[in-house]
Amino acid sequence: MMRNVALYPWFKFVQNLTFWQAIWFLLFQNALSAAEAILLYAVYDVATTVMEVPSGYMSDRLGRRRTLIAAAFFGAVGAGLIAAGSGFAIFAIAQVCLGATAAFSSGTDNALLYESLKAQGREAEVEAQETRGWQAALMGLALSAITGGFLASYAFQWAFVAGAAAQAVALCIAWRFVEPPHDTRAIASAGLSGQWQHFRQAMQRPVLVWLFVLSVLMYGFSHVPFVFGQPFIAQALEGVAWSPPIVSGAVSTVMMLVSVLASLIALRLRQRIGLAAILLLAFTIQIGLIGVLALTSSALAIAVLFLRMVPNSFARPFIVARMQPLLDDAGRATYLSLQSFVGRLLFAGSLLLASAQVQQGAVMASADIQATLGIYAIGGVFFLLALTGLAGWAKLDVDRTG
Repeated sequence: MMRNVALYPWFKFVQNLTFWQAIWFLLFQNALSAAEAILLYAVYDVATTVMEVPSGYMSDRLGRRRTLIAAAFFGAVGAGLIAAGSGFAIFAIAQVCLGATAAFSSGTDNALLYESLKAQGREAEVEAQETRGWQAALMGLALSAITGGFLASYAFQWAFVAGAAAQAVALCIAWRFVEPPHDTRAIASAGLSGQWQHFRQAMQRPVLVWLFVLSVLMYGFSHVPFVFGQPFIAQALEGVAWSPPIVSGAVSTVMMLVSVLASLIALRLRQRIGLAAILLLAFTIQIGLIGVLALTSSALAIAVLFLRMVPNSFARPFIVARMQPLLDDAGRATYLSLQSFVGRLLFAGSLLLASAQVQQGAVMASADIQATLGIYAIGGVFFLLALTGLAGWAKLDVDRTG
């Protein structure tokens, strides 16, 4: 179990060496079209959505270690297919593989860490250890973003070659994990219907309902600038000599480093203002960022993207830490997978609607980008007001066992 805790941040670091993160839209748009690039991300999200619940059951039933091994394997295959292939069909298959990576990792890595700590009687460390893992993930994203931008300035495919190699390293680390002890007897006897019962019981707690809804919304609003930030940068730099892949990679790197700095103060801020306040602050930053991008196409607005991951630093470790003690071993990964399932399903649906509104052409126009972002921002304000009104009902700041 000590090995698991020690390896966890390294796994998160290598797993997040996604060298393609800052250029994937540019590659797909260059090889196909803007509308098809959006559709390919929707393929990724739909694939992840379809596999979320089965992957949660697999994790709870077959083990955390095996599930993480499968996640890294599919990541290497997916990145390799994009590096070596061409055409919408090959890219779509690759996106399905990358979707499997996200689904198999979702919740399983958090469950492995919590159960490893629990086996040593160190559950109280979960917030600190999740923050440590989150910082490692951000460092991996920061390093790979700028490196991937430079690789892509030579050839887009090289970013995916490097990504495939990183996932192969993640596979080696996952192989060294030791399966933590968790109760699988209920799963073996009840099957998928039993998992659904565990989820229904969890959703009888107001705090888990509120955190479930917030997590679903924050997933989508976090990925809005991820999807539309790259075409926004390309349009803002039109007529400028700077290379969009390098600028996009540099923006992503600064974004991750700013988020690392935010994570250093996150724990103290959470202790000072409370859990509900810091989570609502994080969601407010997400909506504000999208709103600014919707109002201007100036190159100066690119700096706003530096804040994209700050809300995650203020929210993700604390959401996971608040949920974990309230979930049963037999349904922990299933609950987290269902949460991701709903978030990805709703976001993928919104992308399908967005792709239908985009004008046909190789490049996404500024007017399309701003109109789409404006709709997301208006919807975000509505959801923020609703969650703020229900925060007292959820009682987030009571004892974690309540």
